[in-house]
Amino acid sequence: MSESPSSDPGFLAITGAEKRFGASAVLGGVDLAVARGEFVSLLGPSGCGKTTLLRIVAGLVSPDRGRVALDGRDITRAPPHRRDVGVVFQNYALFPHLTVAENVAFGLKAKGHPRAGIGGTVSRFLDLVQMAPFADRRAQALSGGQQQRVAVARALAVRPKLLLLDEPFSALDRKLREAMQIDLKRLLRELGITALFVTHDQDEALTMSDRIAVMNRGAIEQLADPVTLYRRPATAFALGFVGLSTRIAGLVREEGGGMLRVETPLGSVRAPGRFLPGSPVLLGVRPERIRLGGDGPNTVEAALVEVAFQGARAHLFFAGPNGDRTLMAEVLEIPPGAAPGARMHLSWAVEDTLVFPAEPALREAA
Repeated sequence: MSESPSSDPGFLAITGAEKRFGASAVLGGVDLAVARGEFVSLLGPSGCGKTTLLRIVAGLVSPDRGRVALDGRDITRAPPHRRDVGVVFQNYALFPHLTVAENVAFGLKAKGHPRAGIGGTVSRFLDLVQMAPFADRRAQALSGGQQQRVAVARALAVRPKLLLLDEPFSALDRKLREAMQIDLKRLLRELGITALFVTHDQDEALTMSDRIAVMNRGAIEQLADPVTLYRRPATAFALGFVGLSTRIAGLVREEGGGMLRVETPLGSVRAPGRFLPGSPVLLGVRPERIRLGGDGPNTVEAALVEVAFQGARAHLFFAGPNGDRTLMAEVLEIPPGAAPGARMHLSWAVEDTLVFPAEPALREAA
């Protein structure tokens, strides 16, 4: 029976996690609480600290400072095999000389499960990941997707309190990766298992997660459900890392009643927010919110640079303030006359304009 995340926010509780490797600070005091049955993704670029945080929870890396608790028990210094945590690595870490069934049974035997029940448990979890027909095949003879399924079955068979996944789909082709995302999400909900998932793929995180922790430079910039993260990113980094967006540097000219008038190289733009006049800001608009044509309060004119057809939709890229392609619109059909060089009017609603303090690199352009 499917279970939804409980209201207990501290089933997994990470408090003040810090880690340095030599002179490099990888984690700078990370706090994260995960509810029982919840699927939380750690999303961010390479080197942001997400894998280090996962390995601290797994017991493979010791934090310099901080605490990790699971289901009310402090496991900060507990060895990996005493944490009741399952791990699925990027390379799957199967035993190549063992069969599929023997790989799944290995963890059960190591945990001291009664031998009489191991065969039934192995069969059940191979059924769940649709690998029962391959039970007697050696792991080294499997495809990447099949090995991934076996690795998941092995981790889940011991019924861990927490499942950790370190980019397990990165080696799979797109079609198989998308199928595995849906299968794993369904499987975890059926079993009611809490999961912490590391990925640098924003689409993967949006598809699978109950909440996403966007990490940057050893810190969590935003922790939110996928819809909130996409529609209302809390920082300019979250805006740029999650989804596509138009980004325009500007300078606040007026502020009143929570509404701004921002001067940009493309003209004056209205936006909700509270910034002092003279403040350099970064404006963001999601591409599906931009309409071709129109004459609303936020309307600009720009030259079309490129059209990217993507089947069910198309992306139109326009010359931005610096000649770049940060100005874009998403449309269902390519309009007549949409050829490079054509000048077009773009408009969007005031409430769809996101405003952030300008990053240092953008201040001079504002």
